[in-house]
Amino acid sequence: MKDTDVLVVGAGPTGLTLAAALQARGIRVVVVDKLAAGANTSRAAAVNARTLEVLDELDVTRRMVKAGLIAPRFTMRQGRRVLFPVDFSTLPTEHPYTLMLSQADTERLLLERLRELGGDVVRPKALSRITQDGTGVTATFDDGDTIRAGYAVGADGMHSTVRTEAGIGFAGGEFAESFTLADVRVTGEAPSDEVILFYAKDGLTVLAPLPGDIFRVVAPTTAAPQLPSARFVQALLDTRGFGPGRTVVTDLVWGSRFHIQHRVADSYRAGRLLLAGDAAHVHSPAGGQGMNLGITDAVALAGALTEVLRGGPDAALDAYSAAQRQRAERVLKLTGRLTRVATLPRPLRPLRNAGMRLAAEIPAVRRQLAVRLSGLATE
Repeated sequence: MKDTDVLVVGAGPTGLTLAAALQARGIRVVVVDKLAAGANTSRAAAVNARTLEVLDELDVTRRMVKAGLIAPRFTMRQGRRVLFPVDFSTLPTEHPYTLMLSQADTERLLLERLRELGGDVVRPKALSRITQDGTGVTATFDDGDTIRAGYAVGADGMHSTVRTEAGIGFAGGEFAESFTLADVRVTGEAPSDEVILFYAKDGLTVLAPLPGDIFRVVAPTTAAPQLPSARFVQALLDTRGFGPGRTVVTDLVWGSRFHIQHRVADSYRAGRLLLAGDAAHVHSPAGGQGMNLGITDAVALAGALTEVLRGGPDAALDAYSAAQRQRAERVLKLTGRLTRVATLPRPLRPLRNAGMRLAAEIPAVRRQLAVRLSGLATE
């Protein structure tokens, strides 16, 4: 006898989406997470059109839109000058915009929906070992408990225990520069309906609105402090934003330092062990693609697992692995290119900016970037 059809390890956006989608289909699922509670920092903040489309099926999108902030525009700038405008408002979708919403709120709404469907998360529950045989998997936890399931999914992040236990490689590397991330309150110039990438001589800075009159600032910095101060963030905005004193930091809500990995799993499947989200792929936050890709992994995998558990061909899981891995490789290519362009050596930055202005004159180029950033690209 199995305790459940599917064991999901990890209760971030990917794991919660997968669990809710399986629960909605009548598939037995158990979700575990090693943390006693979900993290309350905002981390990922941009939800794209494709993600909103797939979450419509779970009756989560309307809740997210109600809680979030709609940003129909994305611009790349040098100070106040627009180098490259991206307009989502004409895209063929019911959600022609980026929805700005903290990851903590996204997780809260997904958990709320999972509970409505009769599921929940078992916390804290840390996986220590997982084995598989011809009929299922056996997961052993740090507290000595075991769970028997038909399949197990690692949605447990970049340092995935499931991926390690499955023996799946995770090839890639790390960008050299460290990045500052901070959520701040500001006065002055800071549009509430637009995500901005400033391409300044001193380097890149992202300024993105969030609900509650908060703005996300992300910037590559050679010596980023572990905990950035309001003064440090102010200096970034003065030298890389609209200009000195034009955007003034009044309050630092939260801040951190991070390094960017760019990796993709060799496969998303090893028998009855499967991967989704950051356990399968990690990459630059440029373009806000990470959480979105994980959620689309989850919806695709829920469909494949449901098909197999109802007697369909096992090949559906191989098809999931191949299709989503290919999608991840395209995202890694896009985000890697955006990051390399953003972190070019100082002497090359004027040439880069001039090239961006020229590219922006071509409507097809602007349209293609909008389609890719929205997640609506099919190839």
